[in-house]
Parts: sequence; C-alpha cells; structure tokens
Amino acid sequence: MKRVLITGKTSYIGKNLKSWLEEHPEQYQVDAISVRGDLWKDESFSKYDIIVHVAGIAHIRETKDNRDLYYRVNRDLAYEVASKAKQDGVKQFIFLSSMSVFGIKTGIITDATVPNPKNHYGKSKLEAETLIMELVDEAFKVAIVRPPMVYGPGCKGNYSKIAQLAKRTPVFPTTNNQRSVIFIDNLSECIRTIIDEFESGVFHPQNGHYVSTQQFVEQIAMAHGKKVLFTGVFNWLIRIGMYFSGFLKKIFGTLVYDPNMSITLDVVSFKQSILNSERKIDHNLGGSSLLQGGQQ
Repeated sequence: MKRVLITGKTSYIGKNLKSWLEEHPEQYQVDAISVRGDLWKDESFSKYDIIVHVAGIAHIRETKDNRDLYYRVNRDLAYEVASKAKQDGVKQFIFLSSMSVFGIKTGIITDATVPNPKNHYGKSKLEAETLIMELVDEAFKVAIVRPPMVYGPGCKGNYSKIAQLAKRTPVFPTTNNQRSVIFIDNLSECIRTIIDEFESGVFHPQNGHYVSTQQFVEQIAMAHGKKVLFTGVFNWLIRIGMYFSGFLKKIFGTLVYDPNMSITLDVVSFKQSILNSERKIDHNLGGSSLLQGGQQ
C-alpha cells in the first residue's frame, strides 16, 4: 500500500489524479490538501511515501501586476513543499511542470532542445525544477513531469476554446498541423506508473499519436451530432495571421515532443477521450502503459 499526498486538492489535475488512484484502493491510500495560506506547514508529511505537487498558477493572463504571483506560487511554494517533504522523510516527490519551460510556440522539441521559457509561467516552472532537483539524494527521489496541453471533461485552456469553436461553427479551415497533447486519464496513468516504478528524472508524456486541430474539431463536432465543413479557402489568411498572433500559433501551429524523448500513453484512445470530454462518459482504466523516455 502506497501512501500518496496530492497538493492542490481543487486543481483540475489534482482532482482527477485522486479519482484515478482511488480506483485501486488496495494499492493506494490517497489524501489531498490545499497549500494556500500557511496551515499546511503545520501538517506532518511523515506518513506519506509520495507527494505529488500539482498546485500552481495557470490559465490566467500575465500582467505586470501578477508577475510576482507566478514566482511565489509556481516556484517558491513548490520548493517549500518539496523541502518539507524531504525533511519529513518522504521518499518520492513528483512535480507537475509544463511544456512551456521550452519557450517554443511551434516546432519539434527533442532531447537536444534546451529549455528557454519566454513567459513568467514557463520561467517560474523551470526555476522550480532547478531548485527542487537540488534536493535529490539517495533517500529523496524527484520526478519532473512536463505535459503538453492537457484536456478532458471541464478542462480550461486551449481545449475549451477549440471545443467552443467546434460546437458553434459550420465551417472550419483544413489543417495539417500536429500537436502533442495528453488526455487527463492518460496523464494520471503516467503519474501512477511513475509512482509504481518509483521513477526519478524528467518525463515528457503525451498521447500515443499527434493530433491536428482539424481532428479535434471533427471529433468534438461528431460527439455533439454535428457536421463541420472543412475548407482550405482561409488557409492563406491563417498563415499570415500566425506571424502576428500567438493565439493562432497555438491553435494552428505544429508543436510536438519527439517520440524518442517522450512517454506515450493510449490508456484512453483519442476518439474515446473526446467522447469522454464532451459527453461526460464514465471512464474505466483499460490497456497498459510503459514508461519510456524518462530523462535522468
């Protein structure tokens, strides 16, 4: 029986991970706490084997006024929790970072790509990684998880924007871009495997296959019984617009992890993941996965 504590109990990833692990009550005892304020500092972590730190700031527009908040929460708080975990004798610390640490809006991320974040979200996550990795020793393992776009039922971010377009528009541009993405259940299974295999290092999980924006729109529309006409008429406008718009780059650009550096999971297939997301279908753990590409 592994004793797991999730920090960030109201976070999207935290709530879903807790539910995923609790499907195996014979293997995991799972608790979740909030790390807002200072009350968590009075709690003892000594009864836990693993802490999964998912608390953080995301999906808010960066401004001069909230710049410091990113570093206080995503960097300083994460390091404080990790330090306390080590002091209290926790054996493994799993930190949820982000693809944003690479600072790349379009292209292919490989083993040779050096992290170079461009925004405060990515910078705060990378600085947290650096500080936390300094705590590693023989008795304290650290796993850094850098997922790409996470999607699932009720998820905020770019997926929700794509879903709104898919449900409302009768016409959409044809796209041949590719994106690394990960369904929330596949991410939860990745973390479960890191726990089970007591892994350490840096991991880049993604679904088993790249997807295009067109595939997203098509599958979401189908889940709602709609048909969308795809046309290349507007593609020249999109290509021009991508030079000036970060949003268009996110929606229509290519951004992927090289499979040679990543963990690929298809516990839930892409088609089923969209059905689960849009129709709120109950999911069941199926299939199996192997960790590949964890960087030590």
